[in-house]
Amino acid sequence: MRTFISKGLCFLLLNLASLAVCAAEEQGTNTLKLSSASFSDGQPIPEKYTCEGKNFSPPLSWNGGVPGTKTFALTCVDPDAPGGTWTHWIIYNLPENVTELPENISKVEAPPSGGRQGVNSFHKVGYSGPCPPRGQTHHYIFEVYALNEQLQLKSKASRKDFEAAIKGHVLARGRLVGTYQKKRP
Repeated sequence: MRTFISKGLCFLLLNLASLAVCAAEEQGTNTLKLSSASFSDGQPIPEKYTCEGKNFSPPLSWNGGVPGTKTFALTCVDPDAPGGTWTHWIIYNLPENVTELPENISKVEAPPSGGRQGVNSFHKVGYSGPCPPRGQTHHYIFEVYALNEQLQLKSKASRKDFEAAIKGHVLARGRLVGTYQKKRP
Protein backbone atom coordinates (compact mmCIF):
# COMPACT_ATOMS: atom_id res chain seq x y z
CA MET A 1 0.00 0.00 0.00
CA ARG A 2 2.84 2.41 0.89
CA THR A 3 4.59 1.66 -2.39
CA PHE A 4 1.38 2.38 -4.30
CA ILE A 5 0.95 5.73 -2.53
CA SER A 6 4.63 6.63 -3.03
CA LYS A 7 4.47 5.82 -6.75
CA GLY A 8 1.22 7.75 -7.08
CA LEU A 9 2.72 10.73 -5.30
CA CYS A 10 5.83 10.63 -7.52
CA PHE A 11 3.63 10.46 -10.63
CA LEU A 12 1.59 13.43 -9.42
CA LEU A 13 4.70 15.50 -8.62
CA LEU A 14 6.27 14.76 -12.00
CA ASN A 15 3.09 15.82 -13.78
CA LEU A 16 2.87 19.02 -11.74
CA ALA A 17 6.52 19.81 -12.52
CA SER A 18 5.86 19.21 -16.22
CA LEU A 19 2.86 21.56 -16.13
CA ALA A 20 4.94 24.21 -14.36
CA VAL A 21 7.63 24.02 -17.07
CA CYS A 22 4.99 24.36 -19.82
CA ALA A 23 3.37 27.30 -18.02
CA ALA A 24 6.75 28.99 -17.58
CA GLU A 25 7.47 28.60 -21.30
CA GLU A 26 4.04 30.00 -22.16
CA GLN A 27 4.63 33.04 -19.94
CA GLY A 28 8.01 33.79 -21.53
CA THR A 29 9.91 33.73 -18.26
CA ASN A 30 13.17 34.77 -19.89
CA THR A 31 13.65 38.42 -19.12
CA LEU A 32 14.45 41.34 -21.37
CA LYS A 33 15.62 44.62 -19.87
CA LEU A 34 13.39 47.46 -21.09
CA SER A 35 14.38 51.06 -20.37
CA SER A 36 13.87 54.65 -21.48
CA ALA A 37 16.30 57.55 -21.64
CA SER A 38 13.37 59.77 -20.54
CA PHE A 39 12.22 58.12 -17.30
CA SER A 40 13.23 55.33 -14.93
CA ASP A 41 11.19 52.35 -13.81
CA GLY A 42 8.57 53.41 -11.26
CA GLN A 43 9.10 57.12 -11.95
CA PRO A 44 6.84 59.79 -13.52
CA ILE A 45 6.62 59.94 -17.31
CA PRO A 46 7.62 63.41 -18.58
CA GLU A 47 4.70 65.59 -19.73
CA LYS A 48 6.06 65.62 -23.28
CA TYR A 49 4.86 61.99 -23.68
CA THR A 50 1.32 62.62 -22.37
CA CYS A 51 -1.96 64.19 -23.48
CA GLU A 52 -0.90 67.39 -21.69
CA GLY A 53 2.28 67.57 -23.72
CA LYS A 54 3.16 66.67 -27.29
CA ASN A 55 1.80 63.12 -26.96
CA PHE A 56 5.06 61.73 -28.38
CA SER A 57 5.92 58.08 -27.83
CA PRO A 58 8.94 57.89 -25.49
CA PRO A 59 12.30 56.55 -26.61
CA LEU A 60 12.66 52.92 -25.51
CA SER A 61 15.45 50.36 -25.70
CA TRP A 62 15.93 46.74 -24.68
CA ASN A 63 18.63 44.12 -24.71
CA GLY A 64 18.66 41.66 -27.63
CA GLY A 65 16.33 38.71 -27.75
CA VAL A 66 16.95 35.12 -26.85
CA PRO A 67 17.81 32.35 -29.34
CA GLY A 68 14.90 31.80 -31.69
CA THR A 69 13.70 35.43 -31.63
CA LYS A 70 12.17 36.39 -34.99
CA THR A 71 10.43 39.65 -34.05
CA PHE A 72 9.76 41.99 -31.15
CA ALA A 73 6.50 43.59 -30.07
CA LEU A 74 5.73 46.28 -27.53
CA THR A 75 2.60 47.40 -25.70
CA CYS A 76 1.70 50.14 -23.25
CA VAL A 77 -1.33 49.73 -21.00
CA ASP A 78 -2.89 51.52 -18.03
CA PRO A 79 -4.26 48.94 -15.55
CA ASP A 80 -5.64 51.73 -13.31
CA ALA A 81 -8.18 53.05 -15.83
CA PRO A 82 -11.71 53.31 -14.38
CA GLY A 83 -13.26 51.06 -17.05
CA GLY A 84 -10.55 48.38 -16.96
CA THR A 85 -7.13 48.10 -18.59
CA TRP A 86 -6.68 50.84 -21.20
CA THR A 87 -4.41 50.26 -24.19
CA HIS A 88 -2.13 53.15 -25.15
CA TRP A 89 0.08 51.41 -27.72
CA ILE A 90 0.60 48.23 -29.70
CA ILE A 91 3.55 47.90 -32.06
CA TYR A 92 4.59 44.50 -33.40
CA ASN A 93 6.66 42.70 -36.05
CA LEU A 94 9.70 44.80 -35.22
CA PRO A 95 12.69 43.06 -36.86
CA GLU A 96 14.84 40.90 -34.61
CA ASN A 97 17.81 43.28 -35.00
CA VAL A 98 15.80 46.26 -33.68
CA THR A 99 16.43 46.86 -29.97
CA GLU A 100 15.28 50.44 -29.63
CA LEU A 101 12.52 52.78 -30.72
CA PRO A 102 13.20 56.49 -31.10
CA GLU A 103 11.00 59.19 -29.64
CA ASN A 104 7.82 60.10 -31.53
CA ILE A 105 7.12 57.05 -33.71
CA SER A 106 4.79 58.04 -36.59
CA LYS A 107 1.12 57.35 -35.84
CA VAL A 108 0.59 55.21 -38.94
CA GLU A 109 0.05 51.46 -39.30
CA ALA A 110 3.45 50.86 -40.93
CA PRO A 111 5.85 53.46 -39.47
CA PRO A 112 9.15 54.17 -41.26
CA SER A 113 10.99 52.85 -38.18
CA GLY A 114 9.61 49.36 -38.94
CA GLY A 115 6.93 47.06 -37.62
CA ARG A 116 3.18 47.52 -37.60
CA GLN A 117 0.98 49.40 -35.15
CA GLY A 118 -2.40 48.39 -33.83
CA VAL A 119 -5.33 50.41 -32.56
CA ASN A 120 -5.32 51.72 -28.99
CA SER A 121 -8.28 52.27 -26.67
CA PHE A 122 -8.66 55.82 -28.04
CA HIS A 123 -9.52 54.11 -31.38
CA LYS A 124 -6.36 55.54 -32.94
CA VAL A 125 -3.43 53.83 -34.62
CA GLY A 126 -0.13 54.20 -32.78
CA TYR A 127 0.76 55.72 -29.44
CA SER A 128 -1.56 57.89 -27.36
CA GLY A 129 0.03 59.05 -24.14
CA PRO A 130 -1.09 58.93 -20.52
CA CYS A 131 -4.23 60.95 -19.82
CA PRO A 132 -5.66 59.84 -16.45
CA PRO A 133 -8.65 61.48 -14.78
CA ARG A 134 -7.63 64.59 -12.82
CA GLY A 135 -6.32 63.95 -9.32
CA GLN A 136 -5.37 60.33 -10.00
CA THR A 137 -1.90 58.87 -10.45
CA HIS A 138 -1.96 55.98 -12.91
CA HIS A 139 0.66 53.38 -13.77
CA TYR A 140 1.65 52.81 -17.40
CA ILE A 141 3.16 49.43 -18.18
CA PHE A 142 5.40 49.28 -21.23
CA GLU A 143 6.12 45.66 -22.09
CA VAL A 144 8.43 44.31 -24.80
CA TYR A 145 8.08 40.75 -26.12
CA ALA A 146 10.58 38.57 -27.99
CA LEU A 147 8.51 36.36 -30.30
CA ASN A 148 9.41 33.22 -32.22
CA GLU A 149 7.42 34.24 -35.32
CA GLN A 150 6.09 37.19 -37.24
CA LEU A 151 2.49 37.95 -36.28
CA GLN A 152 -0.21 37.62 -38.92
CA LEU A 153 -2.66 40.27 -37.75
CA LYS A 154 -5.36 42.08 -39.68
CA SER A 155 -5.12 45.81 -40.30
CA LYS A 156 -5.83 47.95 -37.21
CA ALA A 157 -5.41 45.04 -34.80
CA SER A 158 -6.73 45.47 -31.25
CA ARG A 159 -5.09 44.39 -27.99
CA LYS A 160 -7.41 41.38 -27.93
CA ASP A 161 -6.19 40.38 -31.43
CA PHE A 162 -2.58 40.93 -30.37
CA GLU A 163 -2.89 38.89 -27.17
CA ALA A 164 -4.46 35.98 -29.07
CA ALA A 165 -1.71 36.11 -31.71
CA ILE A 166 1.21 36.01 -29.24
CA LYS A 167 -0.18 33.09 -27.23
CA GLY A 168 2.43 30.33 -27.32
CA HIS A 169 5.01 32.50 -29.14
CA VAL A 170 6.56 34.58 -26.33
CA LEU A 171 10.20 33.63 -25.73
CA ALA A 172 11.02 36.49 -23.36
CA ARG A 173 9.55 39.73 -22.07
CA GLY A 174 10.59 42.85 -20.25
CA ARG A 175 8.71 45.59 -18.46
CA LEU A 176 9.07 49.27 -17.64
CA VAL A 177 6.48 51.04 -15.49
CA GLY A 178 5.98 54.80 -15.48
CA THR A 179 3.44 56.91 -13.61
CA TYR A 180 1.53 60.04 -14.49
CA GLN A 181 -0.85 62.48 -12.80
CA LYS A 182 -2.33 65.41 -14.71
CA LYS A 183 -0.85 68.75 -13.73
CA ARG A 184 -3.45 71.07 -15.26
CA PRO A 185 -7.02 71.65 -14.05
